[in-house]
Amino acid sequence: MKQLLEHKYLVRKNILTIVGMGLCFYFSYHLISGQRSYVRYLTLQQSIASLEAENAELKSERESLESRVSMLRPASINKDLLEERARLILGYRAENEKDILFNK
Repeated sequence: MKQLLEHKYLVRKNILTIVGMGLCFYFSYHLISGQRSYVRYLTLQQSIASLEAENAELKSERESLESRVSMLRPASINKDLLEERARLILGYRAENEKDILFNK
């Protein structure tokens, strides 16, 4: 009986320490492996960096396409580009022309 009273006394005396340590373990666990953890933050940062690089690449491709399209507008038509597109789409070519195909 005396041991039980001593045990209760120890628990009462150290309850704040036990609760504090429990909270520290809880928050440490979620800091490392939770849904809003530091590891998740790093993976999201890497994902953002790769998506920004892809976005920059797509923007440059879009700008080059826009410049080619602007050369085909009626106000400022580029005859060489128009001839190239007509040959490609309609399949026109002269009798003495040969096709050179490149594999990319």
